[in-house]
Amino acid sequence: MTEPVLLGIRHHGPGSARMVKRALEQVRPALILIEGPPEADALLDHVHALTPPVAILLHDETEPENAAFWPFAEFSPEWQALRYADENGATARFFDLPAAASIGDDGPSGTVDPIGLLAEAAGFDDPERWWEDVVEHSASDPLDLADAIAEAMVAVRKEFEHEVGERTLRREAFMRQTIRKARKETDGPIVVVCGAWHVPALLAKPTVASDTALLKGLRRRKISGTWVPWSHGQLAAESGYGAGVDSPGWYAHLWQHQADVVPRWFAKAAAVLREEDLPASTASAVEAVRLAETLAALRERPSAGLSEVNEAALAVLCGGEEIHLRLVHRKLVVGERLGEVGEAVPRSPLAADLQRLQRKLRLPADVQPKQLKLDLRKDNDRERSKLLQRLEVLGVPWGRQDRSNSIGTFAEVWQLRWDPVFAVSVAVAARHGTTVHTAAETVLVQAAADAQRVADAAATLTRAVGCELPKAVTAARNALDRCAAMATDALELLAALPDLARTVRYGSVRGTDPELLRVALHGLLTRGAVGLPLACRNVDDDTAEHALQVVDGAHEATRLAADDDHQRTWWRALHALVKAEAHGLPTGRATRLLWEAGELTSDDVAARLHRSVATAFVAGFLRGSATLLAADPRLFGLIDEWLSGLRGEAFDDALPLLRRAVTDFTPAERRLLGERVVAGETPQPAAGDEWDLEIAERLAAHVRGLLAGVSRPPDAVIPEA
Repeated sequence: MTEPVLLGIRHHGPGSARMVKRALEQVRPALILIEGPPEADALLDHVHALTPPVAILLHDETEPENAAFWPFAEFSPEWQALRYADENGATARFFDLPAAASIGDDGPSGTVDPIGLLAEAAGFDDPERWWEDVVEHSASDPLDLADAIAEAMVAVRKEFEHEVGERTLRREAFMRQTIRKARKETDGPIVVVCGAWHVPALLAKPTVASDTALLKGLRRRKISGTWVPWSHGQLAAESGYGAGVDSPGWYAHLWQHQADVVPRWFAKAAAVLREEDLPASTASAVEAVRLAETLAALRERPSAGLSEVNEAALAVLCGGEEIHLRLVHRKLVVGERLGEVGEAVPRSPLAADLQRLQRKLRLPADVQPKQLKLDLRKDNDRERSKLLQRLEVLGVPWGRQDRSNSIGTFAEVWQLRWDPVFAVSVAVAARHGTTVHTAAETVLVQAAADAQRVADAAATLTRAVGCELPKAVTAARNALDRCAAMATDALELLAALPDLARTVRYGSVRGTDPELLRVALHGLLTRGAVGLPLACRNVDDDTAEHALQVVDGAHEATRLAADDDHQRTWWRALHALVKAEAHGLPTGRATRLLWEAGELTSDDVAARLHRSVATAFVAGFLRGSATLLAADPRLFGLIDEWLSGLRGEAFDDALPLLRRAVTDFTPAERRLLGERVVAGETPQPAAGDEWDLEIAERLAAHVRGLLAGVSRPPDAVIPEA
């Protein structure tokens, strides 16, 4: 029996892919063993139906969240091996440790970077550049190149064998066992395609008994899998992918173009910049080519690599602007390509239903961010909204609804971005049902059954209405009644109102009777309003902050969805809160809401402000008021009059309070307020009067001390203004 041909590769390296392709054409093997999980062998019949980048997704059937991906790009050497086998009638198998034993295994695998070590030994400070020079640009015989890589790895492995982790040793033991079995069963040449680091271990000849001992106790689980689309962005090391490369888009370019690599690259870069209305002429592209090739020659490189290309692009095409180079990096160096998986590839019924809906609704998955505006009066847009809402319930956040700006009851704005790892979420969600409809309904009905708090039940009801799932709506409505009957905390009851108010507004659009929902809102509002003053008494600052937010949310919900009688109930609750001896934050907020509505006079508010020193009342009164404070003369006048009327110690005590009150204002809002103060009337000395410089200096020193946080000495005398 002849020894297998070992091709040590760098994962996702186009030079390695070229070496593998040429070696296979030269050896013409009967069997190709490829690094990867053997459970994926059943998926290899579908290689011809795939357009890379794609990935194998394998998951535990009992716990689908225990899953892992094995990605492939067109320039991945493993992919070229799979394509060769598919096109030439050779048998391909994966021969790494089974996924049943490796999924979820975070055990140590060793931290040696062999390519980094070899690059350092060769005098390179960048492992990527060394591999590019030695392998990616090599024109050597593929088998000679494979032997040279093996020889180098044997030397590195011998030096650092003590740092190899147990997980790596187990993987290599399984690989050797598989090779032994393959040699007995195969007539003809065998080629092994694996990471270069493993080649020395496969050249070694430990006993069968020692390998068997290493593999003792491997976990056994039932594994299912499929092919899923992948993207260049997910192949990038910056995505967090452990075997990722820094520049998948650049590597795809190297694979596709062996000739005129640099000129073609700069033609693409210039096109990318022009698409963004940035100047990038053909003459500039030609000049960039010359600069990149000159840099390569000065550095004694066989050809311009990515570092030279980037430097030339920055200097010539981007005019030294890093932000323009980042655009080229995102669109070209990393790349935006998304792979495709054919119709015949097996997938879960839920995944198949999702794909069917995507086609039906003309809503293809795209890894690039996209804004989608929907008019719910149109059938197709309404169905799109239902799909996005249901996927959100299933933990597949393909779309995120933008609620920052209200554009009407019948309109929605979504931000879409498909992430290939959502395939795991779809696999996990498959346990709930065979269609998006049934799976989302199951999740919501269970959430309603599990709800223990009013807010949780109200949130579930909102989601059920948005998903247009009547069975889930009924379950959530019953859960809301159950939780409300048990609740005794007024803040808990009122905190559910914002969700309910949105549901009331959108109910008719979603096919749910809004009056049934309004009845629930009125019941919570009535009970919560009665208990609000007591709920805000004798509470700590954190609870008071929560109470302020609840008051704000309940006020807006009441304004949007309550009838006249229940709105009056809410106003009575705010009056009762203002009169109660409650925490200053919610009391100040209630005072502000009543004053804005004309329920309290300015004199009432001024009196309360003057009694508020050393309380949180001012902070509650001013919360969220920056723009209004600058624009509304009434509000500005109230605060200005209050501050101007303070004297001595009262002013000192009020200043930190005011500072805390405006802490939440943005720098722009604080600047706006400053401009408003400057634009106001500033007292000037009467004609003939002169400033008392001594008093002015004492005042200035005192203000500087306050701004610096220095306390006023007990015996200091502050002059009256």
